[in-house]
Amino acid sequence: MPATASASATAFATSEPLDPRELEDAPVRYPRPSKLRAPLALDGAKAQRAGETLGLRTVGDLLLHLPRDLREARAVADLEPGDSATVVVQVRSISSRSVRRRGMRPLVEATVADESGTMKATFFNQPWLEQRYPVGTRLALHGKFEGRRRFRVQAHARTNEAVSGSSAAASVAHYPATDGLSSTQILALIREHQDALSDVVEPLPAALRRAQRLPDRAAALTAAHFAQSDSAFENARRRLAFDELLLVQLALLRRRLRRRSAQTAPVLDRAPELTARWLDTMLPFTLTGDQQRAVEAVDRDLAHPQPMQRLLMGEVGSGKTVVALYTLLRAVEQGCQGALMAPTETLAEQHFATIQSLMPGAVVPLGLLTGSTPGRRRTDLLGKLATGELPLIVGTHALIEDPVQFARLAVAVVDEQHRFGVRQRAALDAKAPGDERPHVLHMTATPIPRTLALSQYGDLDQTVLRELPAGRRPIKTFVCSSETERARAYERIREELRAGRQAFVVCPLVSESELLQARAATAEFERLRTGELRDFRVVLMHGQLAGGAKQEAMATFASGGADVLVATSVIEVGIDVPNATVMLVEDADRYGISQLHQLRGRIGRGSHDSVCLLFGAKESPRLRALAGHTDGFTLAEIDLELRGEGELVGTRQHGEAQYRVAELPRDAELLERARRYAEQVIAEDPELTGAENALLADALLGAFGAEALAPIRA
Repeated sequence: MPATASASATAFATSEPLDPRELEDAPVRYPRPSKLRAPLALDGAKAQRAGETLGLRTVGDLLLHLPRDLREARAVADLEPGDSATVVVQVRSISSRSVRRRGMRPLVEATVADESGTMKATFFNQPWLEQRYPVGTRLALHGKFEGRRRFRVQAHARTNEAVSGSSAAASVAHYPATDGLSSTQILALIREHQDALSDVVEPLPAALRRAQRLPDRAAALTAAHFAQSDSAFENARRRLAFDELLLVQLALLRRRLRRRSAQTAPVLDRAPELTARWLDTMLPFTLTGDQQRAVEAVDRDLAHPQPMQRLLMGEVGSGKTVVALYTLLRAVEQGCQGALMAPTETLAEQHFATIQSLMPGAVVPLGLLTGSTPGRRRTDLLGKLATGELPLIVGTHALIEDPVQFARLAVAVVDEQHRFGVRQRAALDAKAPGDERPHVLHMTATPIPRTLALSQYGDLDQTVLRELPAGRRPIKTFVCSSETERARAYERIREELRAGRQAFVVCPLVSESELLQARAATAEFERLRTGELRDFRVVLMHGQLAGGAKQEAMATFASGGADVLVATSVIEVGIDVPNATVMLVEDADRYGISQLHQLRGRIGRGSHDSVCLLFGAKESPRLRALAGHTDGFTLAEIDLELRGEGELVGTRQHGEAQYRVAELPRDAELLERARRYAEQVIAEDPELTGAENALLADALLGAFGAEALAPIRA
């Protein structure tokens, strides 16, 4: 590599500043970022397809394709016939010869060695290697050891030219690869294009790099590809991860500022009347401290002409629906309308029933609009929404269809908002009159770790509910796997039922499948009602039932008309039956931690002790986590550790940041630093027009397109 790049990488790895004398004789040269946009030429159609699969379309893409880790190469003396291995060796001699036999390719043979031994390396159909790899060249070779000290090379690349330390213990960068493009081939490509590292532009202002003790980006990339120690590689990765996280935070903060500057919403600042009466005389309990702080934050937001964009997340059973209803009623009592949109009919129906129970005596007219709403009822609802006669509506995507018109929509609550796309949420915004936008409260039933909340929802104000209502009893959770434990589980259910309590039995499937060995709700319902629970009233509920049948089953169970509800995960959220004290979950290791925590939250909602029985592998980390913890935020952090930021179900949406280098929660501290600096930048230079932020603006444009740099004030 060039001397200056090597020096920078070394300084970065050791966290020592460069000696200016190292650069005295270096030629002055400016980066040429256009070189990074050059198409990446790969040898052969198969390699080209593999490059597309890995996202390697340009030279810049290649340089950003970082190694997963550094792996210790095998020693020559340790190779056994038939081994596929990577070795780091030095060329002792090399020659090429033609093979006259029909079908044979030109052959290059090299004698190579490390400190443990010597062998012959064979390269086929590459006669130019005799000149490319002269004696003394240090190589990483990947291939098959064929015995008799011969190694058939499948991929090869130079490593660092200087020989130092033990060759047998050398580290080799290991890249994400695919069929048609191996890790060693990628290393060879990196070597081929390493001069382009000098064309990498530094986006961070010098003051920031000094304050954070960060080297330039080119040095970090060089160190990431050519580091010879884990610590040097990790230091390089962290610098590049900081860049990614900073750009995401800048994009999110500018989006929030642009939305606040460009949009207006109705000011809802009148003194509470209906809401005060509802809280004082109609709500059957007192707000928790967290709920009280949440409604105060909502009131502050609604009193401004900028649309509220607040994310409400909380522990299972912490009372998010109460805060949501308060928000809707603040619109209603000021002559406006409110809408709650849920992603599924089942959840919309459950919210409708819950709101009805929280407003006894039909204090406010309320409607339910879903895809299954009958024609006449639908026509009636649409007419009343258009005239303003119906102030409050609960529904699904049906609320954003073209025929739906509101007289004055002022507040919208979007439940499980990550399950709606950007266009769907924008369509709901457009239902407000004229150029106004509604105030929006986003809700999620799943506690979100702070790192993920900042990363994915950094453009929203956030409110967290951790307190549970008074009188809640802790839930004891057990992991069961044996038939003896199953027999005891059914006996425990019968004990609870005889005491007048109720139970859930949750199955992962609706009906039996030959492909999936998992208990099905329909079959388990039939088995239990004639078997272990034959002396009790058992009902069935799943998502494939008709709407009326689902409502009937749920109403029967909620009213005490049934002792046991056999169901799928359709009961995951929105079900409130305080008399239910026991839950049995079949094939529990088929669910994620957050989903199991949501399911478990259907019990323990009354004043009686409750128990959750999870059938699955006792060694499952997820099930052990559920058995050991009841706090949803703790479980969310464990889930993030186990599954990784990019794999959490329900958190990734099209168009959201997908990190190439940063890893959450591993880089949580970097994320916090990036957030603080992004807030400072936006406060001082929101349009990023200052000279010190010009290259940062270019990087933002390259990462997220023109929308990320759209003027904040049109």
